Amino acid sequence: MQEVVKTKPQIIEKELIPQLKFPKELSHVQQEGLMEKLIEATKLGNIDHVKVAIVFEDSEGVKQVETTIWAAGLNYICLKGGMWLPIANIIKIETL
Repeated sequence: MQEVVKTKPQIIEKELIPQLKFPKELSHVQQEGLMEKLIEATKLGNIDHVKVAIVFEDSEGVKQVETTIWAAGLNYICLKGGMWLPIANIIKIETL
């Protein structure tokens, strides 16, 4: 496994997420404390509409989306606009 992110992610619009394929085998390590960061980002997104940069891996490589997290579950997060992203494929998040 590689470190968190060594390659520059491709920035995409959140509306493209439903078209992506997500592999079960990942080549990157997730950020330490990712679930806690997702929960905090969800609170900030709902209260103050704070956006985050989410770096994740799909079948074609590493991508990044900048948006608000509306909900965080056990396996998926829901982004603004109702887009769902599997938590297992998230590498890291950062507040913008």
